[in-house]
Amino acid sequence: MFTGIIEETGKICEIKKGTLSAIIKVQCQKVLEGTKVGDSIAVNGICLTVTSLAKDSFTADVMAETMRRSSLSELEVLGTVNLERAMPADGRFGGHIVSGHIDGTGKITEIHQEENAVWYTIAAKEEILRYIVEKGSVALDGISLTVAKVTEHNFQVSIIPHTRQETALVEKKVGSIINMECDVIGKYVEKILTGREVKKTKSNITETFLAEHGFL
Repeated sequence: MFTGIIEETGKICEIKKGTLSAIIKVQCQKVLEGTKVGDSIAVNGICLTVTSLAKDSFTADVMAETMRRSSLSELEVLGTVNLERAMPADGRFGGHIVSGHIDGTGKITEIHQEENAVWYTIAAKEEILRYIVEKGSVALDGISLTVAKVTEHNFQVSIIPHTRQETALVEKKVGSIINMECDVIGKYVEKILTGREVKKTKSNITETFLAEHGFL
């Protein structure tokens, strides 16, 4: 599990692409501290398993499903990525519950400054927007952010200068694709409620049954 509080940014120093999958090598420093092969590191919000370590880098396999669901397929060598190690049990919970499992991608359609804040408008599909709640949480490229506004076609977040400068957001432009993970709690609640509705529709209690047993 992650919190969406980015520890540092890294650079993609090597990409080996297969037909549908890839192996990436990320140059970094801080997230290597205490890390061993098999540990998880979120790369632009995507939970990846460390497969090898060097003094200033790590490698990770990216499977086909991850390539399809995320923006990793668009990464290039020297591209900047947000990095966060899995949350330690005794660590501070500074953001929100982030699983590192991307729901899909959105597109930045507008960026504008408002005094000390920068507003980002993100266009996304309806199946993702249904989980975006005003003043709720969303992870964009692994960054825990608060949703400021929501419409039928997009939503907005307001970023303080520190967050923008300390993450890969500083390199994002209008038209950039960004990874999105919606609040996991909403998805579980929907699943539970949907399951109850399905169970209800399969009930054997019918009007005929009630009539036969004297209830009508």
